[in-house]
Amino acid sequence: MLVTKALKEWSVAVDAIAKGETILLLRKGGIKEHQGKFSAEADRVVLFPTFEHQRPELLKPAYQSLVTPVEKGWHPESITLKAWADITHIFLTDDAEKVDALADFHIWQPQLAQERLKWKAKQPLYVLTLRAYRFIEPVKVPWDSSFGGCRSWLSLAEGQFGPPEIAGLEIGDVGEAAIATDAYQAQVSAIASILDQSASTL
Repeated sequence: MLVTKALKEWSVAVDAIAKGETILLLRKGGIKEHQGKFSAEADRVVLFPTFEHQRPELLKPAYQSLVTPVEKGWHPESITLKAWADITHIFLTDDAEKVDALADFHIWQPQLAQERLKWKAKQPLYVLTLRAYRFIEPVKVPWDSSFGGCRSWLSLAEGQFGPPEIAGLEIGDVGEAAIATDAYQAQVSAIASILDQSASTL
């Protein structure tokens, strides 16, 4: 399987997804995206950890100690890619009560979830569910300036990952699932029930 897109998210959230501790991301879009809106550019993605904007106080207590705030513009010398994921379902909501009701399914404080809902209030909040798989061997990639910026997606097909052999990431062995199939499906069903809608798949 060839994966040509990477989805950027806080490192602490990427780790939680890779460990099966959450399957859910809340997105509105980055300022450098098309018209500032989030769009799903792929349904199979590499999870790309980011560090600059992580704020411990916006995480649930169990995750706060896992984050060390960094200065604006800081980045590691290399990025370690630990997992890939299928985005299996996408829900849209603009209901604050329903967003609050999702609290058990993500790692954020209610404050952050509501901030993401209220930002660009005319746009709905995208609720993504991800079935993740850990790479058998993590992939370490040298930092490149093209990784920066407030946007959700990176294109592996354009060879942004430095070494020419990583122009798209070939997944040979699928790797270990972060969460069992039955448990994953149960969580998706519960999330769909909270949002009172059927899932939209890519």
